[in-house]
Order: sequence, then structure tokens, then C-alpha cells
Amino acid sequence: MGEEVTYGGYLRLKELLSAQSPRTDQHDELLFVILHQTMELWMKQVIHEIGAAQAEVRGGNLVPAYKHLARVSRIQAVMTQTWDILATMTPADYLNFRSMLGTSSGFQSAQFRVLEARLGLKDAGFLKYHAEGGADRAMLEAALAAPSLYDDVLEQLAKAGFEIPESAYRRATGAAYEPSEAVEQAWLAVYRDTQRHWALYQLAEKLIDLDDAFLTWRHKHVLTVERIIGRKRGTGGTEGVGYLQQTLTRRAFPEIWSLRTKL
Repeated sequence: MGEEVTYGGYLRLKELLSAQSPRTDQHDELLFVILHQTMELWMKQVIHEIGAAQAEVRGGNLVPAYKHLARVSRIQAVMTQTWDILATMTPADYLNFRSMLGTSSGFQSAQFRVLEARLGLKDAGFLKYHAEGGADRAMLEAALAAPSLYDDVLEQLAKAGFEIPESAYRRATGAAYEPSEAVEQAWLAVYRDTQRHWALYQLAEKLIDLDDAFLTWRHKHVLTVERIIGRKRGTGGTEGVGYLQQTLTRRAFPEIWSLRTKL
């Protein structure tokens, strides 16, 4: 008989629950650590689900991809609510241990940048936060080089007979997606005849659910950071709220937003 599987053993709770190592004795630092570790765990699952959705889309199986994308949206909602927990920490509470964070910053989250790249929001400039030859750097480089979810979707639009230039979904490694008039016209056609293009129409709505939830997460992040540190620069010298506000204008699937004005 094999080794008995226990709850704690299966979940590796000993390792998991010993992974919190606050650098001070301040009560709120444990919350800060657990919250960010939890975010990283959820991002791992989101990346896993998007990968599964991409595999389905590439195979032309649009409907099975809906489940994975819907799950991502649910996870995003939980991640957004998590900021409300952090918001229970006052500026005074945070200042009690902020200096011990050193140069660490959310800018250094490789998984977050991988998630952005998977959605098509690629920016090779964030590679500088990860040492060459390291696992995080390699993971991010791979994500920048690979087709994004939107690339895969646009290729399916092209295969469905829409006039999508190949340059829209096959770009230079690491290049960010640029909005295309041809892509917008294709999505307009889908939305003007939803019965004929039902699978693509539903896929587009799942994509905008993701983008909507991602923007909501960013917005709540901005509010929480401003509530706790105001307009101070972030740890590691980052721009803090100023930078975060700039990200609110970014859209992973821009034409699915813009077509609504022209319908």
C-alpha cells in the first residue's frame, strides 16, 4: 500500500504555513505578507486557466474556452475584494514596518507581468527587474515571446473568414499589441450578426469580462494604495499612485471596447 495521504500532507501545509516570515514584530506585517502571497497564488491559477483557454482557442474549440475564462473572472473578483482587507490597515500601521521592505516592490512580481503578457499587455521594459539567468526572468521572457490570448483569438477570427492582417496577431517578440481598424471592423461584424457568429460573440464577451475585472482590480489597487500611503513614492523608488493611475487607461482587448461606440 502507498503512503497515507493526509489533508496537511496533500496541501503541504507545513511548508505553506511556514512561508510567512515578517521582518518586524508589528502586528499588521503578517497581514501584508499573507495578502500578497495569496495574490501570487491566485495569479498562478489565473495564468494556468488562461493557458488552458489558449489551448482550446488555438484548436478552434471556442466554447470549451468559456469555462476557463469565466473562472478567471471569478478569481479576479476575489482578488479585487482582497484589497478591502488590506484597507483595514491604517497609514500608521503600515509605517511601522514599511522601512523594512527595502527595495522590494510589486513591480518585481514576475507572475503579474506574465499575466499582463498573456493578455497582450506586453512590455519588455519590466525585464530589468529580474536578473538574467533567473527563473523569473526566463518565465517572463517566455511569456513575452509567446502569442497572447488575444493573438490566438484574432487568428481564429482570420480563420473564420474575417479580413484580419497577419501582423495583428503575429508581431515581433515582446511587441505590445496595437489597435487595428481591420480588427475593429471584424468585431463590429460579429456584434451586428450575433446569431451567425454566436461562438465568437460569446468569446468576445468573456474577454471583455476579463478586461473589465482587471481594470476594476487596478482601480481598487490605486484607491487602496492612496488610502494607505497617499501620493508618496512606492517602495523601491516606484512612482506609487501616479504610475498606477496611468495603468487604468490600458485595454487588453481595445477593439471590443471601441466597437460599442460604433454599433
